[in-house]
Amino acid sequence: MDARELKIKYLDFFKKKGHAVIKSAPLIPEHDPAVLFTTAGMHPLIPFLLGQPHPAGRRLVGVQKCLRTDDIEDIDDDSHLTFFEMIGNWSLGDYFKKEAITWSYEFLVKVLGINSKKLHVTVFKGDKAAPRDKESAEAWLSLGIPKNRIYFLPKEDNWWGLESGPCGPCSEIFIDSGVPGCSAECRPGCGCGKYFEVWNNVFMEYNKIKDGGYERLRQKNVDTGMGVERMVAMLQNRKSVYDTELFIPLINAVKSLAKRQGLKSLRIIVDHARAATFILGDERGVAPSNLGQGYVLRRLIRRAIRHARLLGIEKGVCQAVAEVVIKNYAKEYPILDEKHDFIIKELVKEEERFLKTLERGLRIFEKIARNKSRISGRDAFLLYQSYGFPIEMTQEIAVEKGIKVDVKGFTEAYEKHRGLSRVSAGKKFKGGLADASEETIKLHTVTHLLAEALRRVLKKEVRQKGSNITPERLRFDFSFDRKLTEDELRRVEDLVNEKIKTGLRVWHEQMTFEKARKAGAHAEFKAKYGEKVFVYFIGDFSKEVCGGPHVKNTRELGKFRIVKEKSIAAGVRRIRAVLEL
Repeated sequence: MDARELKIKYLDFFKKKGHAVIKSAPLIPEHDPAVLFTTAGMHPLIPFLLGQPHPAGRRLVGVQKCLRTDDIEDIDDDSHLTFFEMIGNWSLGDYFKKEAITWSYEFLVKVLGINSKKLHVTVFKGDKAAPRDKESAEAWLSLGIPKNRIYFLPKEDNWWGLESGPCGPCSEIFIDSGVPGCSAECRPGCGCGKYFEVWNNVFMEYNKIKDGGYERLRQKNVDTGMGVERMVAMLQNRKSVYDTELFIPLINAVKSLAKRQGLKSLRIIVDHARAATFILGDERGVAPSNLGQGYVLRRLIRRAIRHARLLGIEKGVCQAVAEVVIKNYAKEYPILDEKHDFIIKELVKEEERFLKTLERGLRIFEKIARNKSRISGRDAFLLYQSYGFPIEMTQEIAVEKGIKVDVKGFTEAYEKHRGLSRVSAGKKFKGGLADASEETIKLHTVTHLLAEALRRVLKKEVRQKGSNITPERLRFDFSFDRKLTEDELRRVEDLVNEKIKTGLRVWHEQMTFEKARKAGAHAEFKAKYGEKVFVYFIGDFSKEVCGGPHVKNTRELGKFRIVKEKSIAAGVRRIRAVLEL
């Protein structure tokens, strides 16, 4: 069974169980300063897990584009990937443990034909915050899974959630590969390779709050996940995800350019170039830079290029892989085809930029590292600033040569000269949740007012190009071809504050996307919406397709003030603004 067939079977199975199919959300999250990328299928659904109604209903199923950077150093083994697809089904306050477990068993055994005798499952052991999950264990027993194949494990194994927000105990499903275990105590989750994880049922009953405590959610949710690439490898009895049809064409594209062999480099190249293609080809695709998502993108591209050099490839490896990725995925993600020229152009530009300094940088590295057991933070920063070496690349090369890097010293130099802490950025890479605080909700609402005020003052169609909201401020990127005058900024600010003082009612209506479009509602990206959407109205002033949440009346917002306006790209401006009491 190939990946496409697996996804079709999964979606069809859950459609028959009353689930609505939803589209993949963008890889770069909207209004979420806590994470750089969508890391799981539940991530875009956080407002709905917290109780907001979803336009498609309470039972959902879909395939989500995901990207995780915490596994980047593990890339080259048999299963870890930077970019991957996750299929999942969700219950938003509808069915719970019994149904979720029964359907996962039914799909694996009856649809995919997996031998039930090979299934092993884990459930939550319980602790002070939450009780032992007897309900899940009983559900598995009722399906014929014996007690000796049901494992009660602690929170570090059987609890899922990010740094804050919806979370809860989970029940994971493993398949016994048949290979000998690492010891007599070997169990699912030990990582030795005997047990292969194929499914995770997360029962979101709790909300983790910022002080580290837990509170009960208003509704009980189910969040499930199955990694497409890993599952396909298991179904095809492949040792590695790289041995499936998802990667073989990419590997062949690299091999056609290579003069030397090297399995580790080969895998790193195809994984990183594939991930870079999806970042560039996202609805909110960014270009390589030294900040945020652009930094991760630059790191992926440059790491792929360095490993290409180890295989004797002079140039062109990322674009060669990207062409195959676009061809193979364009049917499922048409935006890749739409953004083909942008993807290739940015890959070529970044490669040219990096190759200009790579050789010199490697020579400087050799000079710095000669007869040393440690590279100073100052020298690591020199390699970054002058030769474009991300600190991770310097560390990687250093490990290959058996020497250490003063990362703390590098961070101090980076902060001093660049005004940005990689330590702080590194925390972002590890994940988090969308902030649903009162302050963030207010700023989300005023963003709608700002967008409409810009359209009216500038008398031109203004398109949102991105946004980022924290409890302290909003950042709004929009299409416009010149700097705004002081008078224009003042008029925009005054118009927003006028609508706030007027006390406009804020409400939403559910309708089809086509009806919303005909009604004149603004929408950020057509590709990201399903058949039915919510349209949020702010009096008779603003009408916009959005997932929410928002305040109920503009009087709740306070005073709006624009802090800064600047250019961030050709034809794209950025406004930073705050709400004051």
